[in-house]
Amino acid sequence: MVEAAVVIFAEMESQGDRARVVKALQTAREFKEAGDDVEIIFDGGGVTSAVAVANPEDQMCSLYAHVEDKVSGVCRYCSKVFDVYDQAEELGLPFLAEYHQHPSLRIRVVDGYQVITF
Repeated sequence: MVEAAVVIFAEMESQGDRARVVKALQTAREFKEAGDDVEIIFDGGGVTSAVAVANPEDQMCSLYAHVEDKVSGVCRYCSKVFDVYDQAEELGLPFLAEYHQHPSLRIRVVDGYQVITF
């Protein structure tokens, strides 16, 4: 079985950034539909994307809904830096803080996950 961690760093400031987030969610959906073990992590500026796509009013929410169960979480530290911590908490997004208040990619690599970044 394939194990993949899809890490979203992209904000949605430009059309290109938005396309990266769409592609990341589609990639996670493809792994999920194939029965693979996949998880989604929002880190860096990607925490702002998490808050946007998890919002039921966002046009990408329907795509997000297909993979919402695969979201491991958003970076606790970055959500504070990018001032979306409260929004993420209100949306019920889990926080990751395994390594100095950030998600640990090393843990995923040690567990055999392939890390794919967007």
